[in-house]
Amino acid sequence: MSDWAFYKTPKIIQRIFPSFQWKVDSNEKIIYPTFDDGPIPELTHEILSILNDFNAKATFFCVGDNIKKYPEIFKSILENGHSVGNHTFNHLKAWKTNDDEYLKNVNFCQQEIEKHVIQDKKLFRFPYGQFNLNLARKLKKADYDLIMWDVLSKDYNISISSDRILQKSIENSEHGSIIVFHDNLKAKEKIMQFLPLYLKHFYDIGYKFKKL
Repeated sequence: MSDWAFYKTPKIIQRIFPSFQWKVDSNEKIIYPTFDDGPIPELTHEILSILNDFNAKATFFCVGDNIKKYPEIFKSILENGHSVGNHTFNHLKAWKTNDDEYLKNVNFCQQEIEKHVIQDKKLFRFPYGQFNLNLARKLKKADYDLIMWDVLSKDYNISISSDRILQKSIENSEHGSIIVFHDNLKAKEKIMQFLPLYLKHFYDIGYKFKKL
């Protein structure tokens, strides 16, 4: 797979699935950082601290089981002014789960979220980016905004160096980009190395970081 397809969602894919939000149409210097899979005690607080250093807001797509296990960490995300989204209760693969089971799992996650916050809008991201159109329609009917991305950092990939992740993340980010980072143990070492540098690069040239 070529680098541009590996890190950047091709525009043809974005056009084929217009009901998903891939980026934000904007002429302003704004990037939308997102973090999947948390909250976890080993990393979430460190991410929050890094974001705070750059006055950055982000969106955390949380796994319901992690919210249930670590409610205080989840609350700290909210208390720091970030937004949260649904990432299923058990980080399910849509291609290996029937739709009814998947939707029940989404609902379980939403119940955990709503123990702590009532949302003006419900955000959802498919784990692994796996979806089918019937499932997407049902989630839209349940009033979820389906959030994808136009930049994938690949911070979880142990075969890619932090320098390379930083380079490709900067290279592919633009006005209105939604970029995916991960709040999980696989990504921890790389996140701690390159996330401050990524944010500093764009902060220094006048960008702001906002939540969805």
